Parts: sequence; C-alpha cells; structure tokens
Amino acid sequence: MSVDLDKYFARIGRDGDRTPTLDTLRSLQHAHVTGIPFENIDVVVGTVPSLDLADLEAKLVAGSRGGYCFEHNSLFADVLEQLGYGVTRHTGRVRIGARPGEIRPRTHLVLAVRVPGTTGADHLVDVGFGSSNALLEPLPLVPGLVRDGRGRRHRLVLEEADAPVPVWVLQAAGPDGDWTDLVSFTRDRAPLQDIGVANWHVATHPRSPFRRLFVQRTHPGGHLLLDGTTLTRTAADGTVTVEEIDGTERLRELLEAEFGITPPPGVRPQR
Repeated sequence: MSVDLDKYFARIGRDGDRTPTLDTLRSLQHAHVTGIPFENIDVVVGTVPSLDLADLEAKLVAGSRGGYCFEHNSLFADVLEQLGYGVTRHTGRVRIGARPGEIRPRTHLVLAVRVPGTTGADHLVDVGFGSSNALLEPLPLVPGLVRDGRGRRHRLVLEEADAPVPVWVLQAAGPDGDWTDLVSFTRDRAPLQDIGVANWHVATHPRSPFRRLFVQRTHPGGHLLLDGTTLTRTAADGTVTVEEIDGTERLRELLEAEFGITPPPGVRPQR
C-alpha cells in the first residue's frame, strides 16, 4: 500500500505542481513541516507508533495528529517515491544536548533524495526533526556548503572523511553565527527492519527522552514547543515567551487549539 496523494496534499495544504523537480521538493518539505505537527503522544500513553503506511495515513493525514521522526520521514519518503524521486533512508544520531565525545544510538531517520533527471548531488531532507532550527528546505549533500532556507542557515560537514564510511554532520547557525550540531549520519542505506527496531527502542527504552511529552509546531508566525509542562512560544522576530501548563483540560485545549492535534485518551500534563 502507498499513501493517498490527494489526501496527503490536502492535509499539508498544497495543490501545486507535482512534477518531481527541486522546486517541488522545496515546496513539499516546507508544506509538510508547517502542515503536520511533531509529537510523541503515542509513546507517552504507552504505545509504539506504527510505521505501516496505512497507519501513518490514518494518523498523520486523516487523524488530526502528528508524529516523530520515524513516522514523518517514513510517510514523506513514500510520497516522494510515488512522485518519482529517488529516496534512500539513513539512520542518524541526534547530537543536540550531547556531551563532548558522547556517542548516542541511531535514533533518528533522515532521507537522501535524488531529483530525477539531474546530475548534481543528492539532497538531505528531514521533515521529522521538529525543532526551531530544523531544515525547512532540502540541503545539497555537499560538505561545507552553507544554505539559507527560509531564514534558517544550515551546512553539512564531514568527519572522518577518509574513513570507509565517512560521518556527515548537519549543523545549524545560531543568531550569533555559531554552528550547532543537530544530527550525524552515514550514507549506508538503512533497511526498513533496522528502522523498525530503532523506532521500537525509542518508544520503549526507560531512559528514552520521548517518554516525556514533546510537541512542536512550526508555523509562519514562529515556533511552538511543549516540553513536559513548559510551553515555549518563539515569534518570527525571535521573541520568546514561556508558560507552565497546569491541568489536563488546559493541556487538551492547548493541543487542539494551538497545535492542531486531537489527543487520544490518557494524555495528561507531565513534569
């Protein structure tokens, strides 16, 4: 089974050209990130998110829900493949918040996308990172190339460039110009079976950061982040306001009104 493209395009609010060009890819990535929220509610209420395409369509496309990286990028990969792009899945290691020298497990999924009919580099695509400095547009897989994508600056650097399998690192530029590592990955293809195991690990490990409620939404006016009971609003001009969420009713109201999520039973504030 594949995702129904008409339903998907309606979900992300895009009715433009579907020809598999770089411009279409740019438009699709931005529309997906701003159209479908990032959330881990299933994990918090004790369920392992399904990566079956029928379940992803029911949840992220038809169900007024979002998902985390494995769900978003699995859904987006299927859409791109249906449109005619070449897609390779890679697992990665999230580096935000990591200690110097810390090697985290491969708990993230990114996509390398080939635009048909072109001879240039593949593009890194990631619609499942969620944060306020995540990619909004494809980034060419070219080391050191800095791109400004809808106001966010990113680049890729190579570590262990002479190794048999070099490590690629996606970095984002902060307001002061300093670069922050977001995620590292290698270009070896990740089989669906390995992606499923990583998804299960993230959802069930007792020390997984996703056992705590984590919801994000990128929109034209800025970015919303709910981390546990702390709601952070970042406006387009960089202004930040913080609110503590108290009570199940307020939480459900917030999820529905500001994140566009219809939460399942069992969701409650978690500190």
